Amino acid sequence: MPAAPPAEAVAPLMRGIAVLRALSDAGGRMDLSDLARSTGLARSTADRVAATLARMGYVRLRAHQVRLAPRLMELGNAYLAALSLPRRLGPLAERLADELDEPVSLAVPDRDGIRFVHQTTRRRAMSPTFRIGDLLPYERTAAGAVFAAVWTERTWASRIGDAPGADDGGTPFGAGRSTAGEEAFRRRAAGAGEAGWALDDQLIEPGLVAVALPVHDREGSVVCAVNVVSHTSRHTADSLGRAVLPAVRETVAAMEEELRRDRPAAGAPAPDGLAHWTTASKQELGAEFVESLARGLTVITAFGEGRPELSLTAVAEATGLARATARRALITLEHLGYVCSGDRVFRLTPRVLSLGCPALSRTTLPDIAVPHMAELVRRVHDSASLAVLDGDDIRYTARVATERITSVDITVGTRFPAYAASMGRVLLAGLPARERADRLARTALRPLTSHTVTDPARLLGLLDRVRDEGFALVDEELEEGLRSLAVPVRDHTDRIVAALNVAMHTARRTTDECLAGVLPPLRATAAAIESDLHIAGRFARVPEV
Repeated sequence: MPAAPPAEAVAPLMRGIAVLRALSDAGGRMDLSDLARSTGLARSTADRVAATLARMGYVRLRAHQVRLAPRLMELGNAYLAALSLPRRLGPLAERLADELDEPVSLAVPDRDGIRFVHQTTRRRAMSPTFRIGDLLPYERTAAGAVFAAVWTERTWASRIGDAPGADDGGTPFGAGRSTAGEEAFRRRAAGAGEAGWALDDQLIEPGLVAVALPVHDREGSVVCAVNVVSHTSRHTADSLGRAVLPAVRETVAAMEEELRRDRPAAGAPAPDGLAHWTTASKQELGAEFVESLARGLTVITAFGEGRPELSLTAVAEATGLARATARRALITLEHLGYVCSGDRVFRLTPRVLSLGCPALSRTTLPDIAVPHMAELVRRVHDSASLAVLDGDDIRYTARVATERITSVDITVGTRFPAYAASMGRVLLAGLPARERADRLARTALRPLTSHTVTDPARLLGLLDRVRDEGFALVDEELEEGLRSLAVPVRDHTDRIVAALNVAMHTARRTTDECLAGVLPPLRATAAAIESDLHIAGRFARVPEV
């Protein structure tokens, strides 16, 4: 039975986290009535919690549906940034995955099991992958045996009967731990301690095999495990071990060398003005905004790169909250298992990743873009599209159409020559100058209309202008009567990963009206997409399609 909350716990914060957990466990979306039933909240309370989370950008509301939004990942990002392992060891894990052509994960120990903090996947039809934040039982994983190899008897005793279940989202890979397997797990852990590595022979799921090795910090403590997973169509557990152990050992040595280096003294600045923002939101929305819930969640974002441990005073300063408010939020988060404390400082726990990360870690760029595109279409009353560069063409990956008698009829998957399309010119302009020239040189530049620019020199000049101005306006070059305006969408490294456009009939607006009335909201929409993309893509790969 869960322990009773302390007297100083913030009840609205507990209710808000319960809502986020219910949504996460349901795959990211629920009907409000179902959400109220699953959390035991009154429907009016669930409505207020959902409205507050929507104001924070953590969920999206549409009719009676609640859906997790990519911005929620900033909570998990706070933990991953404070941990620093994904940033420091992730590139080495990715290099290992390329060398072995197998998925490679980094896992850390959590109270109820192991949790993945980094994942490098392989592109093949049947590639076993885990999601960042996934919780798996200790005794059914190779990484679990690696961590258990250093447990004390006191730790073993505390684990018995402490199975992942409804309290922590369970596991997507079958039943949780069983005390009947305790002795077998002890033997596996002892074997892992002697050998320095462990095997998972289809314990998580039939057909999956894995090898895990521990990674030690400069003090010799095990801080994470490198996990290489394969499918029995490629390897048995024994053959996987023989095939990957030399390369994994070499990678672990490189990781441990990285961890022996001094950690940076400071990282990115803490969030600013959060308390002011929550106060302003309360004044604007009134009773619909649960300020104590919003303030409690902002405490999580006080942690981050260079801020793995914070005192109560530091948390209050980072968030702008009163010290007493920050203290009650920390007490509540510690009771729920999202924060731990010692030596008068607080640290986030891996359990923070359960707040949406598994459900959102495979979010695609179209998933992120479509809600913002829909708002753009409502604003400008013309269709909006998202496209990526695919060879010498653009390929549409998302589209929101407007309801109009005369509209541009394009579907996802449609391809057009990049040189004649506004989105194509934005994407070509984002390439290095030499690559732009090489692409145009090998492309058959044929006229699609009487207005299509086909002269390579003139096109290169137009691309230079697009690069400098940050937008492309194409007038009847792709199709007679079609005018299109496009801007770039950039990832967190400032690389152009897609283009966003609004297309219309030339009779709808003049070019000047298009630049004055459409370009500003188009740019604002691209910025909103980028904001979500930067959060979602900070520690997880966001597929462009």
